[in-house]
Amino acid sequence: MNKQFLKDGLGWGFLLWLIGYILGIIFFMIVPANLIGFFILPIGTAITLWVLIKKIKSGEFKYYLWVATAWVLIAVIFDYIFNVKLFNIADYYKPDIYVYYFLTFALPLLAGWRKSQN
Repeated sequence: MNKQFLKDGLGWGFLLWLIGYILGIIFFMIVPANLIGFFILPIGTAITLWVLIKKIKSGEFKYYLWVATAWVLIAVIFDYIFNVKLFNIADYYKPDIYVYYFLTFALPLLAGWRKSQN
């Protein structure tokens, strides 16, 4: 595991998850609980795309596959620990969460495919 992947895969993966987590806490005070994910999703998608376009420089698709895998693992593990277990949210896994996991994996692949074409 090289230094660049530690930054891109683990560093950005954790930071993106943390941003979503903090937004979730903020939105918990503002919107109904069943809508929190739908408020976070467009903001998180925009931030993720910015990171993928501006901060991750690799041109190899395989690298983005590894980043996508790391980001999804971070999201699933930390969501489970800090939402399901810590806050005891029994019905946490709903459609918005599955869309979030899908985008967390798909957006790096899309960016990697696009960058590898150029």
